[in-house]
Amino acid sequence: MSISERVLAGDIRAASRLMRDIDDGRPAATRELQALFPRTGKAYVVGITGSPGAGKSTLTDRLIALYRKQGKTVGVLAVDPTSPFSGGAILGDRIRMQDHATDPGVFIRSLATRGNLGGLSRATGDCIRVMDAMGRDVILVETVGVGQDEIDIAQMAHTTLVVVVPGMGDDIQAIKAGILEVADVFVVNKADLDGADRAVRELRSMLELRHAIKAPPMDHDAHHRMVMAKAHGLPVEAPVQDPEWEPPILKVVASRDKGVDELVAAVERHRVHLESTGERKAREQARAQMQFVAILRERLLKSALARLERERGHLAEVAGRIADRTADPYALADELASQLAE
Repeated sequence: MSISERVLAGDIRAASRLMRDIDDGRPAATRELQALFPRTGKAYVVGITGSPGAGKSTLTDRLIALYRKQGKTVGVLAVDPTSPFSGGAILGDRIRMQDHATDPGVFIRSLATRGNLGGLSRATGDCIRVMDAMGRDVILVETVGVGQDEIDIAQMAHTTLVVVVPGMGDDIQAIKAGILEVADVFVVNKADLDGADRAVRELRSMLELRHAIKAPPMDHDAHHRMVMAKAHGLPVEAPVQDPEWEPPILKVVASRDKGVDELVAAVERHRVHLESTGERKAREQARAQMQFVAILRERLLKSALARLERERGHLAEVAGRIADRTADPYALADELASQLAE
């Protein structure tokens, strides 16, 4: 029995092996993914992002417990920061979710960012497909919450949760910089601390400001797709005038299991909204487009670097000549691009 067949049968060991091969970039993993691909597309993906220290791991742990009470199987991808020295992931998120380690209905996997600026490695999308093929009902993707991470996770998730905590002004400033456009649900975690009501008011004010400056009006989901396309250099589609989704702002104390029921209910309302408006299909098409472009970009880059090495030497040697100003990086890049296009 092949690895892909074992994954389809729900074999966790086979899925773990395949995810390791995906994360390591082994060619054999691509063949298994091709076999699995037609059997994917059923799981509901929830992204969880926010600044470090916002309590995302604790919140994820509580969401796992609640979904399991509902009888749903859960997959979790915890995207950990990569060590700049060893290249490995810290795996802190998986350590904090050990309560579910013996539950066969829960499969938790940590992935390293591999130095990606957006915080999510391209392997994340492939690992989501593996969990989907296993038959997981809900897949939670928790990110490290840095840089353009919010853009990356919104690209992969059906519903994106942005987690903030009271008293962290940087969170609110970051929202002004772009998180506002990709959040489907705002979670003010640690709401038992001072400043929770203020954080809610600031978020609500920003949402109202967004409405005030929209001209012409654009629904949240169309705006979401526009932001995704712009972030990845893809064509921007014309907005579709669907009934607008207003991102709710929920106060939660994940460590005490308060407000988590309301959060899951909000995710379910958003799922119903996506399906009733046809936006779920539109988001999945946008995700497919972006992931295809990512795969294509990776293949082209590998081809370009291989050709560079054959004709001009190792990348480090070429970089040395560029640094010495004896090679023109622009002309060299144009030359390689034109050769690949032939």
